[in-house]
Amino acid sequence: MPSVLPDGEPMPEDGSLPRHALEGAGERPLGFYLHVPYCATRCGYCDFNTYTASELVGKGGVLASRDNYADMVVEEIRLARKVLGEDPRPVRTVFVGGGTPTLLAAADLVRMLAAVRDEFGLAKDAEVTTEANPESVNPAYLAELRAGGFNRISFGMQSARQHVLKVLDRTHTPGRPEACVAEARAAGFDHVNLDLIYGTPGESDEDWRASLDAAVGAGPDHISAYALIVEEGTQLARRIRRGEVPMTDDDEHADRYLIADEVLAAAGYSWYEVSNWATTAAGRCLHNELYWRGADWWGAGPGAHSHVGGVRWWNVKHPGAYAAALASGRSPGAGREVLPPEDRRVERILLELRLREGCPLTLLHPAGLAAARRAAEEGLLDAASFASGQAVLTLRGRLLADAVVRDLVD
Repeated sequence: MPSVLPDGEPMPEDGSLPRHALEGAGERPLGFYLHVPYCATRCGYCDFNTYTASELVGKGGVLASRDNYADMVVEEIRLARKVLGEDPRPVRTVFVGGGTPTLLAAADLVRMLAAVRDEFGLAKDAEVTTEANPESVNPAYLAELRAGGFNRISFGMQSARQHVLKVLDRTHTPGRPEACVAEARAAGFDHVNLDLIYGTPGESDEDWRASLDAAVGAGPDHISAYALIVEEGTQLARRIRRGEVPMTDDDEHADRYLIADEVLAAAGYSWYEVSNWATTAAGRCLHNELYWRGADWWGAGPGAHSHVGGVRWWNVKHPGAYAAALASGRSPGAGREVLPPEDRRVERILLELRLREGCPLTLLHPAGLAAARRAAEEGLLDAASFASGQAVLTLRGRLLADAVVRDLVD
């Protein structure tokens, strides 16, 4: 089941923010994340805040059905306008995620986007993305999204091997994600991403290379490759505990990452974040860069998280509770925290170090700077970048990114 929400102070019923949250807002980009919590089936590895139809029966699902979901999100977008007041920033990025956003009618996704445009305006070059399950779209659906203002789409491919998809409980047919790339291009999408997962129990190096080759062959301009994390409480975790499938170890994950970087680099993809590669600078996911660079975003939908000016808050998780809050005129926020300067400094290091540009050494305390110097000497950080004042991970450093970060935040 989905992970629990963090602790925090209560959210005001009207959703208001401390006055300081919008100080200097004009210097930061603003994005919107719109969460669609519905899935046709639950994948065995998934720990996201998503629900199948059967999980909503008798638990407030009537208040939060797929048929009226877009209305609720539009209502929260209008609440965002009230809370942010005279904030003049046009929205730089919109990202619709889930769940499976494309279980909703294309007209619903377009209507949610239109609400953002009507309330805030979109930047001239705004990036507008939706995630999509390969089996939930067709050429007509994609054409409707494109006509409605979406210009980037991300398909969940995970693997090209049927036996790997079976372990993950993915229901799409091998080959369908690649076909979706062609359909999205034909519909006029500027940018297309394929998501891959490595380290699935039973996956071999050959399987992983086949998946990478299939993804590259489809011709997207962006590929994401994530190590499988087995979350407690998921069906996959229970299967591993019962000995039905083997646990993949860290060395195998490292080997798969090296294979990914080798294959993608040879095909013209450059890494710009530890788990993301693009063929051009324009192909990078700008919305995710908002997160990595600590910019502002409003997350609408059950369980969605937001961040504005050092204030982070999160919505109630269940769609029924979310619907009830909005219906009563209350913010759906469940709690919030005001990040002190030291926490914001640490988060900048954690996130910016994952980027190709790295993080400035000026963020580091003396102990962290000493650790960075050792990391550069050991080949974990790029020596030339270190000399110019930036901490930038090498390929070996990317494999050990979590450990490097732990040392640098001291």
